[in-house]
Amino acid sequence: MSLLYSFIILMLIFFMLEAPILIQAQSKKNSLVSAIFIFGDSTADPGNNNYISTPFKSNFSPYGKDFLNHVPTGRFTNGMLANDFIARYVGVKEYVPPYLDQSLSIEELKTGVSFASAATGFDPLTPKISNVISLSKQIEYFKEYQEKMKAAIGKEQTQNLIKEALFIISAGTNDFVVNYNTLPIRSKSYTLSTYTDFLLQHVQLFLQKLVDQGARRIGMVGLPPMGCLPIVITLHSDDAFSKRNCVEFYSSIARDYNSKLQNKLNGVQIKFANLGSRFAYLDIYGPLMDMIVGHKYDFEKANYGCCGTGLVEGAFLCNPSSYVCKNASKYVFWDSIHPTEKTYYLISQTFQPTIDSITK
Repeated sequence: MSLLYSFIILMLIFFMLEAPILIQAQSKKNSLVSAIFIFGDSTADPGNNNYISTPFKSNFSPYGKDFLNHVPTGRFTNGMLANDFIARYVGVKEYVPPYLDQSLSIEELKTGVSFASAATGFDPLTPKISNVISLSKQIEYFKEYQEKMKAAIGKEQTQNLIKEALFIISAGTNDFVVNYNTLPIRSKSYTLSTYTDFLLQHVQLFLQKLVDQGARRIGMVGLPPMGCLPIVITLHSDDAFSKRNCVEFYSSIARDYNSKLQNKLNGVQIKFANLGSRFAYLDIYGPLMDMIVGHKYDFEKANYGCCGTGLVEGAFLCNPSSYVCKNASKYVFWDSIHPTEKTYYLISQTFQPTIDSITK
């Protein structure tokens, strides 16, 4: 008993000695980033679409079944998004809330929000198809956000807040999958190559607007292997109901876009170097391919979603009446389009070195 008692005392002393170090380390990380601001589509929307008139919502079960208190927040997954994990990593907050939630306090707003809207894209036509928030409107909301903060904490503090914040942008998949390759409008006017260039022109304009608004630390997420999305396999694969292999054509589009995006970011970095701006490409293609094809992690299903049949479900097609797999962590995808919380967590981990490079 005396040995056990001594061991417990030693552990308590050890914890008391270590605790200040742990707190100091967390405080140090907090000082590197003032806030986090998110722009983009359903990979980054924590619930903004709840507040607009669109069918592309996910504020109902089984979405959010593994989130805190099993609440369907409007995130298109079973739990947290990659940006929630990133917010925790940089030490600013536990979850990134949607900007359109009017109940947010000034303190909550101060550490960052997401302006993202599911089903949007860089092409101005893409958000019109689904009646969602365009990227240009997201910038307008960001300007509105700054006015709120200036009124609450003053102009100088707001400018410093923005300067030391981390910005993450994630969009582009809907432009190709929903817009270009589904509707005849853009495909009649552009080849795939010229459409990619058209999108990247809008990316550059968006980055210019962010920099004009004071952003200095910007991470841009590339496109995933679109040919491996379960819905793309279902609709476009020759073996959609047997082997369910990825559709190379769609993944090749993503690779070409990502290559050009990296070149674009390098050019933007040079252009705004005098302002102290830092831009980084966040690779989602490689990590997802490792999960889907490389079997790097212990996923059991990579070509079906967890919700429903896993073939075509997304948004209202994944609903309280849908079948749901028992353990979403065994699946790369939650529905036929969006990753599971576990996938987002693993992706966020691969982003960490790149995020460090623009925040330290």
